[in-house]
Amino acid sequence: MSHSARAAFRFLQAMPKAELHLHLDGCLRPVTALELASTRGIAAPTSYQGMFDVLVAAAHPGSQAELLKSFELPIALMQDVEALHRITTELVEDKAADRVRYMEIKWAPALHVQRGLTLDEVIDAVAAAAHAAAGRSSVVVTLTAVALRSDDPELNVSVAEAAVRHRHRGVTGFDLAGFEEAFPDPLLHFAAFDVARAGGLGITVHAGELLDNGSLVRRALELHPRRIAHGASAIGDPAVIEELIARGVTLDLCPTSNVQAGTVASIAEHPLAALLRRGVGVTINTDDTTISNITLSEEMASCHDELGLTLGEIWECTLHALDAAFVDEETRGELLESFRAWASGIPELVPGYSTAG
Repeated sequence: MSHSARAAFRFLQAMPKAELHLHLDGCLRPVTALELASTRGIAAPTSYQGMFDVLVAAAHPGSQAELLKSFELPIALMQDVEALHRITTELVEDKAADRVRYMEIKWAPALHVQRGLTLDEVIDAVAAAAHAAAGRSSVVVTLTAVALRSDDPELNVSVAEAAVRHRHRGVTGFDLAGFEEAFPDPLLHFAAFDVARAGGLGITVHAGELLDNGSLVRRALELHPRRIAHGASAIGDPAVIEELIARGVTLDLCPTSNVQAGTVASIAEHPLAALLRRGVGVTINTDDTTISNITLSEEMASCHDELGLTLGEIWECTLHALDAAFVDEETRGELLESFRAWASGIPELVPGYSTAG
């Protein structure tokens, strides 16, 4: 790492950050996974290195299907209140240590009912842990309930109804995720999105993680989301890009995860910078801190070093994340004020700054 790259990384570590695309079941500490597996009789590696190798997906280009396999063991370990509480708590602590000051935790409640928990009990467990950990860590945490493309539409309506019932517990968003190639049509779950929207939840949709001409993103826009999780393939269709801009839809992008899923071959080829510079609202995220083996500071550093984003552009994405966050206006205003106060007097964060200037 060069002297300038090291300086930029340390700056990014110190910078207050916001993360909108983050999955609970992709962020288990390997040590925690070892303990949970041994106490719950679940077949799993018994060494730290072995567990690390199972939880962390391959770094080289693969496929979305291969990447999704990395969630199988975490989900098996997350079937009781104690496990959900601990993993949520540790995720908030880990993000706070990386100076993340606002975070949205995504998870699919229906995946955690295999041993008798109800949807409401799953949401209660995560919400209670997130609230307590946020208070101790000085982090603002909101929750996004995720429905699955592969699930029955009626089940996803139930997930949406349960999420709405927990708005007072910090659930502010509703999402749809899963294997796009096998289940490409998100409109099958339109009823669930109607329930979530009517209940006051912010709407986001996973789309555009597969290599295509932007058609998956175009179809997702028919659900009228405020944000799209991923959406990198929108770069293949100028009309889709213009529609994203016109609607003010934000793309919550995850470059490292996209390399793992085979969306792009390398960070340097990721369209994040091109989308940002064409006027699309974008945010920078890890997707899964453990599965991608990366912190948000490291993800941003990759965008700086390999994509050529300036520190000012990364800061622009950070402030935009607060603008696009599923949070009440009072909290949004307080966060923006504190972030801008931190940045005051730092010339690199002023639009148009140039080291040559």
